[in-house]
Amino acid sequence: MRPVFVAGAAVHPFGKHPDLPAAELGYRAVQDLIARTGVAPEQVDTGFGGSTYGGSLLAQRVLQRVGVSGQPVFTVENACASGASAVHLGWQAIAAGTADCVIAFGTENLSAFGGGTLPLTTADLEIDQGMVMPAAYAMRAQRYLHDFGATVDDLTRVSVKNRRNGAANPRAHFQREVSPDDVEQSRPIADPLRLLHCCPNSDGAAAVLLCSEDFAKDLPTARVRMRASVVRSGRFHTSFRDMTWPDITERTAQAAYDVAGIGPADLDLVELHDAFSVAELLHAEALGIADRGQAFKAVAAGDFDRDGRVAVSPSGGLLSRGHPVGATGVTQICEAYWQLTGEAAELQVPGAEVALTHVTGGGIFGVDNGACAVHILTTT
Repeated sequence: MRPVFVAGAAVHPFGKHPDLPAAELGYRAVQDLIARTGVAPEQVDTGFGGSTYGGSLLAQRVLQRVGVSGQPVFTVENACASGASAVHLGWQAIAAGTADCVIAFGTENLSAFGGGTLPLTTADLEIDQGMVMPAAYAMRAQRYLHDFGATVDDLTRVSVKNRRNGAANPRAHFQREVSPDDVEQSRPIADPLRLLHCCPNSDGAAAVLLCSEDFAKDLPTARVRMRASVVRSGRFHTSFRDMTWPDITERTAQAAYDVAGIGPADLDLVELHDAFSVAELLHAEALGIADRGQAFKAVAAGDFDRDGRVAVSPSGGLLSRGHPVGATGVTQICEAYWQLTGEAAELQVPGAEVALTHVTGGGIFGVDNGACAVHILTTT
């Protein structure tokens, strides 16, 4: 396979944008990307756009507005991994030699649903019986606290850390620090989770330029190597389900480590899927940056702080940055790109050279999650 590079990134700030449909948000992010990189529309070989609720032919509607018309364009839906899956398909095209320049983006407008939990398909046994994401993560949290001796205070520390990180991120939905009291006094959602243990439903978009090494040489922007791009789906079974172990994350991450030729100890920063505070603990352990049942101790010791052993969600994560489903995975890659090129400003992780991004989602009966994507990026 040929080396694949990220040579540009753009994010439309996350937040509540009720008057901006997903296609408009996506257009603004892609237009910004083109302006930053100077790439002409005719130089783009193919495009991929990820969205869960954006509707049919979303990628075509967005890319046509920036002049990418006639080339092969694909709209991708893969739950919360939609945008990251779009990036993965772009990575495949570059690595296989069928394209030299690819635009991949993700976009979502969740304000259209007016608040509350996101609508899920009713063609599913567990969802038909009332399962929603806050309830699923609350069960995971209860089991984690029970099995490993953690407390609600440990969940709160995750929220406080990530909101502190996001306070310095101009692209984040929430740009304000919170105290432990703020978290603990926020309204209950699903025991033991309170409102500030949960990420917000957000609107936003992000885009990246993927290219071959030869193409990247002619661009004015810095580039980083995308060492691995892996997508996996959940394994179906109807036997006992361990609520404290996201098997899909472990399998996807291990495949990415094998492709990249690195391990968890080599990571300088991780942007993971902290849709709820307990998710940081679960996924950190499955990614191998903490031992089983020990991630809450790593958070308490400052290991996951921006200047810690490995910075986890230095951008603020989903808890602060927000979660416009289809855009989340692409935004993580944008944040990692800026870290590795030294353009992260107040968010900068000292000496960052290796980054991992992780996104997972989609509730389906019989699997822990429907889809998971892991990307590994390096400075060389």
